[in-house]
Amino acid sequence: MDGAGRCRYTERMTSKPDILCIGSVLWDVIGRSDLPMIAGNDKPGRITRIPGGVALNIAMTLRRFDLTPALLSVVGDDPEGRDLLAACGRLGLVTEHVLVDDTLPTDQYMAIEAQGVLVAAIADAHSLEAAGARILAALGNGQLGTHDAPWAGLIAVDGNLTEALLREIADNPAFAAADLRLAPASPGKAERLRPLLGHPRVTLYLNCEEAGLIAGTNTTTAEDGAAALIDAGAHRVLVTDGASAAVDANAHGMLACHPPRVTARRITGAGDTFMAAHIAAEARGLARHDALDQALAAAAHYVSGE
Repeated sequence: MDGAGRCRYTERMTSKPDILCIGSVLWDVIGRSDLPMIAGNDKPGRITRIPGGVALNIAMTLRRFDLTPALLSVVGDDPEGRDLLAACGRLGLVTEHVLVDDTLPTDQYMAIEAQGVLVAAIADAHSLEAAGARILAALGNGQLGTHDAPWAGLIAVDGNLTEALLREIADNPAFAAADLRLAPASPGKAERLRPLLGHPRVTLYLNCEEAGLIAGTNTTTAEDGAAALIDAGAHRVLVTDGASAAVDANAHGMLACHPPRVTARRITGAGDTFMAAHIAAEARGLARHDALDQALAAAAHYVSGE
């Protein structure tokens, strides 16, 4: 960050990445109960702390499909950050481009789930927002590309980035050759993606509610959400609707598939799993219908807790 050396990037031996994952890398603290819950309840259950964040969830799933993702994010120079980077390294993720800042704490996400339904959650991604464009340094300094020779390949971006940074990405020459895959971090942050809505190299991954928020209309099905986004100028969208149909749509048409029926035991990270499995399927050259089927199957397996 300055000559005092308060910021640094991790230094690790790495493989050449197949895809870049830009966004939140943090600890998920999740309490799960098999009992029904409403606000104010105190119920028995289990509490876990696991690596999470949208970008990291996507990267971990991509790794399970034998791709090598590189993370572009920020962690604090604190025990939580060091533990998180060590965990990412053990998972086979490229972490050398992660910014380590001793003026910022490592971000966290806290959620309560009951019977496979999200009751409440708080996302503390303030350090990612504060780091801003500094997390993108490797895309311009020659490590992963330059403005004259930009990264030419897949990049997954999540909506925990600020709207200003997402707007910068839309016009930044470092992204001029990229295949951009975008996901909102939550319905509350979905509208941040609007600056990239009409970008010709962007594929949006959303649920039905998020699609309606970005399109500025009420949507009750994945088909409605996808149609509204394409009408609003989106190049390509994938819209999910829980156990109902998921849709892959562009200006030339719409493909709908139904997920396998499973009993939901967890929900946090399901959308990220869907997105990563779909990206991995397309990276292997699967046809459009087969890629959507694989993504739905992976998400169903994840929510079932198997």
